[in-house]
Amino acid sequence: MQAQQNTDSKTALNTHQQTLATIAALTATGNQEGLKPALVRGLDAGLAVNEIKEALVQLYAYCGFPRSLNALATFKIVLEERLAKGIKDKEGKAIVIENNVSDKYEQGRKVLEELTNTPQPKPAPGFGEFAPRADVFLKEHLFADIFHSDVLNYRQREFVTISALAAMPGVEPQLKAHIFMGKNTGITDAQLSELTGVIEKTAGRTQANVLRKAIGQSEIPVMKPDMMIRIAEIEILPEYLEQYNAILKDQSSKSIEIEPGVISIFPMYQKDNPSVLRLLEIYASKTDYESHIKSEHFQKYKTTTLKMIKSLKLVEMGTVNPQTLELIFEKLK
Repeated sequence: MQAQQNTDSKTALNTHQQTLATIAALTATGNQEGLKPALVRGLDAGLAVNEIKEALVQLYAYCGFPRSLNALATFKIVLEERLAKGIKDKEGKAIVIENNVSDKYEQGRKVLEELTNTPQPKPAPGFGEFAPRADVFLKEHLFADIFHSDVLNYRQREFVTISALAAMPGVEPQLKAHIFMGKNTGITDAQLSELTGVIEKTAGRTQANVLRKAIGQSEIPVMKPDMMIRIAEIEILPEYLEQYNAILKDQSSKSIEIEPGVISIFPMYQKDNPSVLRLLEIYASKTDYESHIKSEHFQKYKTTTLKMIKSLKLVEMGTVNPQTLELIFEKLK
């Protein structure tokens, strides 16, 4: 019933799933700036405090304690700020910490059998034989201790895991394994297809394509036929240079972080004349550019810097070798 109440008839994912996927993906990528408003949206959509806590705790097993703890710290701040405004969020089902079963390995092994619909030998073939402690930790802690809490059901937990793994580069084998387990818990092909859109917004098209490939969909080219590349030649009035640079830095950073279609806004200045700037701008398509110039942060930039600009020239560019464009800045990672 709750899922039906929170579902748009045109979407496969209900609002709880959409916001939970966003929270998981942003946690996995360490994007705390984006995570904070996503947590607010999740609470506003009706996610319980303990549901989000459980998701963030579970994610330490997939993206590490540092990102899990950072996300929990951000969530704590969000709750404190909402409480100061008089917003009391529902706690949800109580989190049970103790797991007093006598054989946690066996408990975890049975959970994994349920998730995979496949017998699980002891130890796990391959990594379990090579590194038995890893097999023990996986069974006893992740699939026993963490999964023991019923604040999230198995389908929700797999959805959180898939969302996180889809946002992280280099974990395709684990992503495929959890997609298989997720389907066994009831996650549908339509929901996975719609999840690619969430991943594209939170982690970029390249990672969304990893998920598309894993679920058997066609990848969407990162470079579109109408990709826009240009150099903005700007001269700033000297008395406004410091103020302008601060505004430009904020606007360009926000554009890259929250707009999937903005590939690059890279500001540079002439060393012999810092008032003369060049911006390398790359937009995935003309539509993405038009969306960018309508954005709130760009409009704020435009109105506040108008008086600071002495001259502006936009030089439209073409690519000599489009095949290498995807490698731009790759070596700086």
